[in-house]
Order: sequence, then structure tokens, then C-alpha cells
Amino acid sequence: MSKHHTYPIHFSLNGCTIDVEVGATQTLLELLRDKQHQWDVKLGCGKGDCGSCTVLLNDEPRLSCLVLAIQVDGAAITTVRGLGDAEHLHPLQEAFIQYGAVQCGFCTPGMLMTAKALLDRCPHPTRVQIREALAGNLCRCTGYQAVVDAIEAASRRHPQHGQTDQNMMATEMVDTGEEET
Repeated sequence: MSKHHTYPIHFSLNGCTIDVEVGATQTLLELLRDKQHQWDVKLGCGKGDCGSCTVLLNDEPRLSCLVLAIQVDGAAITTVRGLGDAEHLHPLQEAFIQYGAVQCGFCTPGMLMTAKALLDRCPHPTRVQIREALAGNLCRCTGYQAVVDAIEAASRRHPQHGQTDQNMMATEMVDTGEEET
């Protein structure tokens, strides 16, 4: 008869304190989805290749399928639910909607969390820096152009107001790679 040992951990999830027992081999992804019902954290490949399970662990993007739950004891975890809600979207969420960077939506939470970490680290990244940051996030729907455009637009928010310049985003031309006529 095998004994399954569990270990108590304490962490913050989107600003809420969590105390839970976890198994030694349980991943953060399993903990978030199975015990905390965080369906916004997607189970994609389960082996660290697709980025759809990306969360912020102490403000750094991490693939939750590769992190053991026991490793987050004392940590702060942020999922896409922690960015904003339907009434108060984060500027990145607004930009993803406006620029059509959301297609089927499966990769969107991971892309948003990766983009948030990038903008926290580098508030005005170049398009090359945006593409480099997204290198670990796979998407089969958008072709990435709309995602890059959305992140670039969100980076233009006014720091003194904490809001995106809606007029700039609404009138900005999207670079399609085609010449203007």
C-alpha cells in the first residue's frame, strides 16, 4: 500500500491568500485548474512547448505545467483573471480585443501574461523585443501580427493616467506589410 504524502503550502493567487495541501509531484497547472478552478490557465501541451499555461510567478512569466506546486510556497501567482475583469479590462486586454489578437482564445491567457511581464520589465518595447518575448507562446489562429500590434499599442498607455489612449489606438494604422496606395 503506497502512501501519498501531501505538503501544506501558502501563496497568493490574484491577490487572495491560499492555503492548500499539495502532492510532491503535482504541478502548478494541476493545482490551479483542479483545486483552484482557474480555467483561464490552459492545459496545452503539458510539456513546456506551447506557452498556453503561462502565469506570473512573483511577476515573472512561468510555464505552470513545468513548475511543481510545492515550489510556489510563499509566492505570488497571477493569472489572466488577475489582470482585469469585464468591467475594468487591463490595457493589454483592451488592445487584444481592439486589434483582433483574440481568435479561438486558447493561447490568449498565456500571451497576455507574457506580454504583461514584458511591459512591466520594458514599458516601451520594440517590435523585435515583443516578438522575442512571445517566442515561447504558440498560436495557430492569429499569425502573431495582431498580437504584436496589440502589445505595441498597449505599451503606449499614459503612465500618469494608467489608461490607454483610446484616440491613438482607434486611429492608428495597423502595419499590414503592404504598401499604401
